[in-house]
This record gives sequence, structure tokens and C-alpha cells, in this order.
Amino acid sequence: MSEELGATDANEQAVNGSDTSPAIAILSQYVKDLSFENPNAPAVYQWQGQPQIDVQFNIGSQKLGDDVYEVGLKIDVVAKHDNGTAFAVDLLYAGLFGLRNIPEEQLQPFLLAEAPRLLFPFARQIVAESVQNGAFPPLMLDPIDFGALYMQQAAQAQAAGGAGQAPEITGQA
Repeated sequence: MSEELGATDANEQAVNGSDTSPAIAILSQYVKDLSFENPNAPAVYQWQGQPQIDVQFNIGSQKLGDDVYEVGLKIDVVAKHDNGTAFAVDLLYAGLFGLRNIPEEQLQPFLLAEAPRLLFPFARQIVAESVQNGAFPPLMLDPIDFGALYMQQAAQAQAAGGAGQAPEITGQA
């Protein structure tokens, strides 16, 4: 019986001339903005002790055209020491995603939870290399559970009287 259903689905697609199955593709990934600051060099290399590292991130998305969305993952890292700022990294890493036949209720969760999860390993590597190129040990950011953050912020938006979806995701790592 399942073979008959599969044949019927294939026939409907052939008759209708369109593929209605959901499809997602990463079209491109790129550094949109990158800044590394080492304001106290060379004195910073003589400082004793570990700096306090503050990591902030923000996720946003925008529709660029039919079935094409840009998702941006912004990561800001500041390393502070008693003597001043050791370094600061600001990265905006983005990706273009082609989305076809995705149900409306699944669009925002994909753009604000799954897409950043796909972009994060590449952004993490860029941050690590930037810090290392500043003559510091590479900074390996801890993994971020974007799905849990999305669910948390969507619940907060719903409690505040919103539609139950997070318009963007912000947080600390």
C-alpha cells in the first residue's frame, strides 16, 4: 500500500509540475564585519593573571528575496584586566539560506535557532584565529544551545503578550 501512496505522490508532483516538499540550502557564508582591537599592546603582554572575558551575542534575520534569507550571528568578546582592556573582538558572521516550502510556524525557529547553530562553528574559528593573531592564546568559545535560547526567549515574548516567537536572540555565553 505504501508503494501505491508513493506512486500517487510522484504522479501528483508530475501533474502539478511543482515540488512541494520542504527544502533548505546554505547558499553562502561570509564575514560581514570583523574588528580586533589590542589597545594596550605591547604592555598587555607583561600583565600578570587572567583577564575577565565577556562574550555577548545577537542573532537576527532578514528576508532578501523570494525564499532567500540572511541570518547574522554577531559575537562581541571583551577581555578586561585590572590594568585595562586586553583585547576586543567584534564579529558579524552571516549566511544566506534558501528556504522553500517551509511552514510559516517553522520559519522563525529555523532562522533563529537552527541556522545560527550551523554558522557558529565557523564564527567560533574566526574568533579563535583573530585572538591568536593578536598574540594571545586562541579563545575557543563554548558551544551555544541556540534552540534552548530560542525557546526561552519565545516563552518570554509569549508571557509579555507577544505572539510567542522571539524576534531576535541575544545572550551571553
